[in-house]
Amino acid sequence: MMSVLVVAEHRRGELRDVSYEAITAGRELADARDGDLHVAVIAGDVDEFAEDLNREGVDAVHTVGDGEEFDHNAYQTAASTLADRVDADSVVLPNSVNGLDYAPALAEALGVPIVTDAVGIDYDDGLTVTREMYGSKVETAVDVTGDRFVLTVRGGEWPPAEGVGDAPVEAADIDFPESGARVTGFEEVGGGDVDIADADVLVSVGRGIEEEENIELVEDLADALGATLSSSRPIVDNGWLPKNRQVGQSGKVVTPDVYLAVGISGAVQHVAGMKGADTIIAINTDPNAPIFDIADYGIVGDLFDVVPELIDEFA
Repeated sequence: MMSVLVVAEHRRGELRDVSYEAITAGRELADARDGDLHVAVIAGDVDEFAEDLNREGVDAVHTVGDGEEFDHNAYQTAASTLADRVDADSVVLPNSVNGLDYAPALAEALGVPIVTDAVGIDYDDGLTVTREMYGSKVETAVDVTGDRFVLTVRGGEWPPAEGVGDAPVEAADIDFPESGARVTGFEEVGGGDVDIADADVLVSVGRGIEEEENIELVEDLADALGATLSSSRPIVDNGWLPKNRQVGQSGKVVTPDVYLAVGISGAVQHVAGMKGADTIIAINTDPNAPIFDIADYGIVGDLFDVVPELIDEFA
């Protein structure tokens, strides 16, 4: 029987949302081939993580208690060893900085092809992966030869796995080879103290704000809503907000409960980073702005008129 191995991701003691989304993608693959779904978590508080990862549709959870944070050698060794032990023909990872760090080495160790940044998958006598190119303006279909592969999935493209599973949790004993390099810790440089990917409500500002001093108006709205401030790329390129606030293909993929886009037209690069939000609200003067194509609610109006009214309503 074919099986799928999903490797979860965590940072600073918290599982990343994309871990649950990767479980959904892995279950989709396993169902297409009548196989089992195995989930692995490596390093950190693996027992607590395992409990959270034990969702409906998971057949087994494997823990590897080595270290606290991501380490290339540990993840590559543990993932390849577990893939062999559970006879996994495919391994699914988040398409993240960490995932892309060790995915090629994992594919090389397993002797299988790798496809990165998947936004969709279809399995019918073979895997076809949907990817986006040219700033998400073009979708491509990649056919994978054979049944074995490593796949990285983009965050925000699959719904997170839900429910409480009853899969067995097994502690894996991995024989790690001697390594001349070992990660002992991380220090974030220039990232700020806000991770917009963790926010439940985001108020995002775009070029419609016109001037840097006008951003304060949108900050006041974010404060009134108890939200986190984010932005589109032009705001960051102008130096008005730091890079860690940028939403989009070249920024961060976010999946908040509510995403309020203020003065954002909705270029495909930006939409790629926020289309997974549960509720999207847009404010724009242009009724034909692309952002309205994906918005659940839209206000056609001047943000300098609309935003103050919203602040008065929620302050």
